[in-house]
Amino acid sequence: MGLAAAPAPVFDALGDPNRLRIIIRLCDAGPCSTSALTEAIPATRQAATKHLAVLETAGLVRSEKRGRERIWTLQPESLTAAGDYLDALSRRWDQRIDRLRAFVETDPD
Repeated sequence: MGLAAAPAPVFDALGDPNRLRIIIRLCDAGPCSTSALTEAIPATRQAATKHLAVLETAGLVRSEKRGRERIWTLQPESLTAAGDYLDALSRRWDQRIDRLRAFVETDPD
């Protein structure tokens, strides 16, 4: 896997505390209406809607219209992919540290 910018939108979306609160709420409560998610953050419904749009663009949530409400559902695949990216990055750093350690500990004589 190339360590390019593929998961950047996910990390960018999760970098906002209100969007992170929305994700946590969806993890804890399951699918929620826009109204219920607005209650989870210190923001207006309009601001919550904008946050949800960012999360949807990043692939973290999806919605469906039910009557007059929009119901939001977490898309865990995007979180899993971001976690896999961090794991790969961690392994890469571990390999570099191991090579550095081997180089430093090599006896020059």
